[in-house]
Amino acid sequence: MTYLRIREAAGLLGVSDDTVRRWIDQGRLPSIRLENGRKGVRGQDLAEFAREIADAPEPGVTVAASARNRMRGIVTRVLTDTVMAQVEMQAGPFRLVSLLSRESVEELGLEVGSVAVASVKSTHVVVEIPEIS
Repeated sequence: MTYLRIREAAGLLGVSDDTVRRWIDQGRLPSIRLENGRKGVRGQDLAEFAREIADAPEPGVTVAASARNRMRGIVTRVLTDTVMAQVEMQAGPFRLVSLLSRESVEELGLEVGSVAVASVKSTHVVVEIPEIS
């Protein structure tokens, strides 16, 4: 079992020692008494707490994006496993396939029939010349 001093816990979470102490005082993070008599936290408790606070903040309304190729379409297929997902969309005559995390699919609420926007930004795009008949 791993036990961490408050300073170590703060460093791992990227916050100040005082912030960790406040979370402990508020009952948000369970604490223990270390051998030296000071407060500390169990590694498992800190890991669970880190997952709870890791939710990304809402990005707010964007006013610009670097992706120039944005296509509105309808989700036609969603395949998920325990970690990853494959989402297929039809945007006009174009079929798009995206691989993303299962968590992202769930957070976005993507399912067959969802209207979505695919933003394509790539450093590697192949351009071909078709045969003219």
